[in-house]
Amino acid sequence: MSDTISPQELDAMRKKGENFILLDVRRAEHFAEDPSIIPGAVRKLPESVESWAADLPPDTPIVLYCVRGGSVSQTVTPALQKLGRDAKYIAGGIDAWKANGGEVEPSEVRAHKSD
Repeated sequence: MSDTISPQELDAMRKKGENFILLDVRRAEHFAEDPSIIPGAVRKLPESVESWAADLPPDTPIVLYCVRGGSVSQTVTPALQKLGRDAKYIAGGIDAWKANGGEVEPSEVRAHKSD
């Protein structure tokens, strides 16, 4: 089972109306540089995964993304999987999503340290 999902697979899931949670787990400084998000995403700080993971519905698949699908996604995904969650990350992150024509919108959320 792969830990990744392609931007095209995510787009197909969205179009089919599949039930999943979409999380933006970019580090605060990267989010501050580009505060746009994929529509429907919820912002979570990657360094606080232990504190917010328990609040996620246990039986709902999770798709998350960082900037390029690198170290942040590759740290948060296994942390969620260890807690028994069905978690995958977007290969190439939000950069790949946008490069493949994926929609983004301005976020109302400001980067903060309390999440």
